[in-house]
Amino acid sequence: MSNLANGERVAIVIPAYNESETIFAVVSSVSLYGMAIVINDGSADDTAQLAKAAGAIVVDHVTNQGYDNALVSGLSKAVADSFDFVITVDGDGQHQPADIRLVLNELLNGADVVVGIRDRVQRFSEALFSLLSKKLWGISDPLCGVKGYRVSKLAGIDSLNSYPSIGTELAIRALRSGWEIRQVPVITRERRDQSRFGSGIYANWFVIKAMLMSVFKARAYTSKQIVVTDTRCFT
Repeated sequence: MSNLANGERVAIVIPAYNESETIFAVVSSVSLYGMAIVINDGSADDTAQLAKAAGAIVVDHVTNQGYDNALVSGLSKAVADSFDFVITVDGDGQHQPADIRLVLNELLNGADVVVGIRDRVQRFSEALFSLLSKKLWGISDPLCGVKGYRVSKLAGIDSLNSYPSIGTELAIRALRSGWEIRQVPVITRERRDQSRFGSGIYANWFVIKAMLMSVFKARAYTSKQIVVTDTRCFT
């Protein structure tokens, strides 16, 4: 694990379900920036063994518990082990390791939460969620798997996951609670295998349900009007 010059400890949480084709390379590439914590979410392949071989801490789910629960396990591990910052990335190799540095820079410069903005989305439901989220909360890409959190903030939350949100709940809750949120651009590669959410009508409905739940649940959070900083550079 790489420690920062002033002693901060960084965890890189990677939810993984049957990612044997990519997980070794993902862990190896992100380890430059922190300690990789792979959540092996009931995989039937060699995901766990390959992650350990690459140097990751592996948290095993005996059965598949889904993306949100895998994220919670990883974030909870980062809190329990007293990391200072935690950054999430996907295990499918779509994310560029250098994007972690962008997220980390914002955390070091005072952000409580950092949300990536992908250069493309895969489904019409994701585009719809992004449009609604930007209009309601100023968050341009809530479904992006690259996010960063200040661990001291997470430690004070009673529940890291109260509904199936596909990893969006914390960012929306943080915004409504007055945390400082920033956004950075991330570049995505073509994935080499099938998404854990599947494809077609089911996958789109899964995203739309998360969107509707987010709109409903957001009403329960503190209704502050917060400006979200977007650090993208336009050329």
